[in-house]
Amino acid sequence: MARVNGGSQPFLVVGGGIGGLAAAYALARAGFPVRVLEQSSEFREVGAGIQLGPNIFRALERLGLKDAVLADAHRVNGMEMRDALTGALVTRIPLDGAFIERFQYPYAVTHRADIHATLLKACQGNDLVTLENNRQVESYEDHGNGVTVALQNGESVAGRALIGCDGMWSKIRDRIVGDGKPRVSGHIAYRAVLNRADVPADLWKPDIVLWAGPRTHFVHYPMRRGELYNLVAVFHSDRYEEGWNTEVGTELLWNHFKSQRPEVLRMLDRIETWRMWVLCDREPVKDWTKGRVTLLGDAAHPMLQYLAQGACMATEDAVCLAERVAAQPDDPHAAFLEYQQARYLRTARVQVMARLYGEIYHARGPTAELRDQMLAGRTPQQAWDGIAWLYGGS
Repeated sequence: MARVNGGSQPFLVVGGGIGGLAAAYALARAGFPVRVLEQSSEFREVGAGIQLGPNIFRALERLGLKDAVLADAHRVNGMEMRDALTGALVTRIPLDGAFIERFQYPYAVTHRADIHATLLKACQGNDLVTLENNRQVESYEDHGNGVTVALQNGESVAGRALIGCDGMWSKIRDRIVGDGKPRVSGHIAYRAVLNRADVPADLWKPDIVLWAGPRTHFVHYPMRRGELYNLVAVFHSDRYEEGWNTEVGTELLWNHFKSQRPEVLRMLDRIETWRMWVLCDREPVKDWTKGRVTLLGDAAHPMLQYLAQGACMATEDAVCLAERVAAQPDDPHAAFLEYQQARYLRTARVQVMARLYGEIYHARGPTAELRDQMLAGRTPQQAWDGIAWLYGGS
């Protein structure tokens, strides 16, 4: 590939998911041209509900998008854990009033497609962002003063620098980190969405409810202003498939949940079609930048979903990266290193703690009894103290 001068070229963002669009918009707001290269035929987000902690709203406010995301979301007043075998309430964490006063922002849930649509609309409304579909990146070259990427169709694209937002199975990460396939957790998640009208009245709740069982958990909550109901059932299994949108039958699911509370079984029975994904993550790394190329979101620090922070961390990444680039616009490599230095310990902590939360949710026998005793004795303030490292800032 020919040597290029990247000074006047756009930043190249590989991947048009939540992290990629957030990065593109953050850079454009800072005055930089951006080209987003998305391999799919359209910009869309698959999946269902995601939880949004106060920390993502802090980042979204920096992007001017907090109110737009909240307009489609459902604010929850609390989060509760129940024993999936006995139905007993283990603990409830209030998420209104004093919680919002402490962390300055609310806790909400939304559909992945809704927050993605907000970011997409923002990018479409900014003349510095170019959105391109059917652009599958095969490789890249860093020339020292610019980069070029090779597309599957034989074209090449030149840019000032490259940001890999291409997710768990990132091709860009292969070149920078080279740590092979993701780590398979041994947990499988089934997810589904119901219209509110299809949820039995006595089972509908306005808050997040998690049913903790032996090597399982089941969580449900409203989203999209309360019009939809999100359900996720997780259990231990050695099955492995790449991706996270596989339509599956229910026999394996019922084998794991058949002995649980009637409330759980009645809710599961309402679902006609389930989508499955195998939960994976990677070991935390300190170095995800090389020259004029860096990683963001799941490409940099993929994590299990037990802290509900994947999209939150990617959005924080985007804001941090754009601020570092704006401070050193003529030296992307130095800016990327500062971004990496600012982010790697925080994201590593989330990766590690997410694994621990999975063990807590899925405890069984005496371990579950110890969990219940520990959590039942906490005051709301103690619960908030335990998560202040995450929600209190970035």
